[in-house]
Amino acid sequence: MAKSGNFIFGVHAVLEAVNAGKDLDKVLVRRGTGSEGLKKLLRALGKMEIPVQLVPVEKLNRITGKNHQGVIAFLSEISYVDITTLLPSIFEKGQEPLILLLDGVSDVRNFGAIARSAECAGVHAIVIPASGSAAINADAIKTSAGALHRIPVCRHRDLLTVMRFLQDSGLRIFAASEKASQSMHTTDMTGPAGLIMGSEDTGISQQLLRYADTLVSIPMKGTIASLNVSVASGVVLFEMLRQREA
Repeated sequence: MAKSGNFIFGVHAVLEAVNAGKDLDKVLVRRGTGSEGLKKLLRALGKMEIPVQLVPVEKLNRITGKNHQGVIAFLSEISYVDITTLLPSIFEKGQEPLILLLDGVSDVRNFGAIARSAECAGVHAIVIPASGSAAINADAIKTSAGALHRIPVCRHRDLLTVMRFLQDSGLRIFAASEKASQSMHTTDMTGPAGLIMGSEDTGISQQLLRYADTLVSIPMKGTIASLNVSVASGVVLFEMLRQREA
């Protein structure tokens, strides 16, 4: 298998890694490449919900000077978990699930800080989209103080599908938004629950907001209208923990 550091290159080597169940963070593919082998690889990547980025060959050449065949895959620092498999095991242990969904949180350090707060607050799993999320690299692991090695991370193509699965499984989904009229302090957030947090730039997508069970806000008295997403995540998660232990 063609490997170098934390990446694998070559069509067959990457396909072999996918078939062997290796956890890949993302795969870079040269634009305009259309061999049968690559088409087979892309189908396999899609089935496993592994993010693919189409890039110019110059970017691939900067990563390695070896014969990459137009494909470079980056190995993940963690092993991803399927939420549909994980959730039943939480119920089987007699626990009330608390699942954190991150919609478009792309900053590595914010993601690591959120994971650290989530682990401390007793979150059972973090769910991220297959594309548009922060890379879980060494910086993320370090910022999380190792929490990303302790808390399961689930990567799925569509957060709305995951949200509906959680709701069908008995979880109430809360979305934290500064536009919400309902304060988190006056909202009952006990029981099996999911919490959605959005990116600092665009917030939570309208589609997820529309299907969430309850929108909650963080009461603030200052003149700045919003908090950093990692801080906001910690504030809401620990309010949920407080209510659960009250």
